[in-house]
Amino acid sequence: MKTLKKMDVNKVARAIEDDAGQALPGLRESLAQAKAGNFARVHTPEQIVARRRGRPIGSKQEATKEAVKIRLDADVMAALRASGDGWQTRINDALRASLALSGKIVST
Repeated sequence: MKTLKKMDVNKVARAIEDDAGQALPGLRESLAQAKAGNFARVHTPEQIVARRRGRPIGSKQEATKEAVKIRLDADVMAALRASGDGWQTRINDALRASLALSGKIVST
């Protein structure tokens, strides 16, 4: 707290903006609030009890995928992981295409 009270808001803001390579709207105001000691939101016990875990209702899609555990050969897993991020989505797409070709599901 003592170091915040001694902080030069403009000097710190210039250093942050120089590092970011651009002006940051609201930065000086936020630093001034932190210097004044207004850097944390205060919650009442009632607000804490009323707060629910997870994301707010309606902020995400309904789950359209199901988590499963599947056992695959080590060399298959190594090749899939080596293909980079998104390998699980690519597995899903390959299985969907295979099932669509065999007529077991309708391709979307």
